[in-house]
Amino acid sequence: MVLLAYYLVSTKKVAGTNRAYQLLNLFGAIGIGANVFHQKAWPAVALQVAWGLIAIISLCFHAKKK
Repeated sequence: MVLLAYYLVSTKKVAGTNRAYQLLNLFGAIGIGANVFHQKAWPAVALQVAWGLIAIISLCFHAKKK
């Protein structure tokens, strides 16, 4: 999902502020985060938590702007 989000933004098919882009990032972070948590790769878990929080903050910020 994260790669799909990156591809969509890179090819300008969606904007970085697009809700679908942020949701792809959020669910990608959850999926990768679950995997690295299971593997006890704690630095990678921290990265995915941060990635997910950024997506959530962006979704909330843009929801308030509407």
